[in-house]
Amino acid sequence: MHKLGLALATLSLMGWSLSAVAQDDERFITLASTTSTEQSGLFDAILPQFTEATDIEVRVVAVGTGQAFEIARRGDADSLLVHDTAGEERFVAEGYATERANVMYNDFVVIGPGDDPAGIGDAETVEDAFSRIAEAAAPFASRGDDSGTNRAERRLWEAAGVEPGGEWYRELGSGMGPTLNTAAGMDAYVMADRATWVAFDNRQNLEILFEGDEALFNQYGSLLLSEERHPHLEHDLAQQWHEWLLSEDGQQAIADFELKGQQLFFPNAK
Repeated sequence: MHKLGLALATLSLMGWSLSAVAQDDERFITLASTTSTEQSGLFDAILPQFTEATDIEVRVVAVGTGQAFEIARRGDADSLLVHDTAGEERFVAEGYATERANVMYNDFVVIGPGDDPAGIGDAETVEDAFSRIAEAAAPFASRGDDSGTNRAERRLWEAAGVEPGGEWYRELGSGMGPTLNTAAGMDAYVMADRATWVAFDNRQNLEILFEGDEALFNQYGSLLLSEERHPHLEHDLAQQWHEWLLSEDGQQAIADFELKGQQLFFPNAK
């Protein structure tokens, strides 16, 4: 018998198939995460380190946090890494995840045209800054996509006692990068996570005008999805990813990631 035929026959006798062998060799999880972690370049830096340590590939679906929750609810992702702590805790309480853990943080910044027509550079709080934008009816570009950033922005408008709307407030329904591009073209104010802003090159007249308020803290969390809800998911592999993120090696990989000389994410797993 030809050697290839003999090999195939042997595999067949052992109850194997070539497709099964390929599947055994291909260990991966699908991670639903945010555009900020993708567009900043964080995953390009840390995923190869995880794969080298575990031989598990991570395939990222980068969407807004709200969309990431929906993907996980449907059972179309094995793991979640997002940035809406209240939403994450609710996700666990609803039974879609069994565990949530802090992984890292950075902050949001309020960006606008350098001449700052609303005068937010003089604001004492971010609520004051938002009130000034509304009072001036200055153009504001909102992601409007139910992302973690958009959810945080809506909370800040509410804290400022403002119901944003009208011609000055543009809800775009797009990711952070495209929203920054639109803001640059409009000379509009916009709220962004710092990591995406640092990675963003088409700034035109935009600059950071307000930062540093505690209300702009931006926490990221990793969630283990419920095996009871979705038994078909790669729970064992996802557990290894979750534990690596929280481990000394994973936390150091996050801390080591820099762009343009700046550390963009700060590990804070307990």
